[in-house]
Amino acid sequence: MTPATAPSGSCGSAPSAERRAWRPVAPRWATVPRMALDIGRVGIWTGTFDAHPSARVKVAGEELESLGFKTLWIPEAVGRDPFVTAALLLGATGNLIVATGIANVYARDPMTMKACQRTLAEAFPGRFLLGLGVSSPALVQKVRHHDYDKPLSYMDNYLTAMDEAMFSAVGPKDEPPRLLAALGPKMLELAARRTLGAHPYLTTPEHTRHAREVMGPDALLAPEQMVVLETDPAKARAVGRAGVASYLRAPGYLANLKRMGFADDDWANPREATDRLVDGIVAWGDLDAVAARVRAHLDAGADHVCVQVLRPDREIPSPEWRELATALL
Repeated sequence: MTPATAPSGSCGSAPSAERRAWRPVAPRWATVPRMALDIGRVGIWTGTFDAHPSARVKVAGEELESLGFKTLWIPEAVGRDPFVTAALLLGATGNLIVATGIANVYARDPMTMKACQRTLAEAFPGRFLLGLGVSSPALVQKVRHHDYDKPLSYMDNYLTAMDEAMFSAVGPKDEPPRLLAALGPKMLELAARRTLGAHPYLTTPEHTRHAREVMGPDALLAPEQMVVLETDPAKARAVGRAGVASYLRAPGYLANLKRMGFADDDWANPREATDRLVDGIVAWGDLDAVAARVRAHLDAGADHVCVQVLRPDREIPSPEWRELATALL
């Protein structure tokens, strides 16, 4: 599979005329007998909140909801607990859906994860989406000091243990949804078979097309897409290069990048990824260029695209969110 390349400021080629028009459609998973959850066609993914006080995070959530975005995705690494942050954001807003992208399955046993999910789902009906993932060996083994052997079977067994775990408190009326961080075909298949669907990260529209083929028509597919609202090629690529650098040491991401047609030369120095890799993973340019990349994911089979704004600092990208709302909603 050949990775996408982007001319300066174009963020890749525009979708061809043969592809379907970008318009709201019923999600493929709407017919699956699971909890109905309208997350919209485009959401926001951000990892900036840990650099700011909780009071500022609440304001950011309120503004995001006022802009019209239906869903906000938040990660888990070595900062705040994502379930506490989710409760903070859900309590500060009226309709915003908060999704974890993702909660690390090595951070909690299955019973605790189930309790976190059901507690939020009961308190905020139809507004919490649990994204689960196996993270990376660096975070699991070196930071959390757990064994990272056989993550696929670990996840499968973890889901079974969640299903069987006790929860004796008042729970949600409907079974709360969950999905998996998935890149390779086996994890994508597991996501489609055992959960609502998949949340691929650090990918391209070509990967989205492949994921849809693997998972079939009914599973939810919500890829993340990094964007930089900057038309100067050097400046945009510098921000994009910094944004992808930390992932270019993780075996799972590197294996997936190779499946997408990239090679070792593209990350020989993880801090100096090639233009080819940066242009393939990061959509940069003006609003039209970013919208074209989002459309490419939707045309390739995505139900929802999680847009992550990259900046040269750790400020919450509220100005960029306002601009994106005019082009994507």
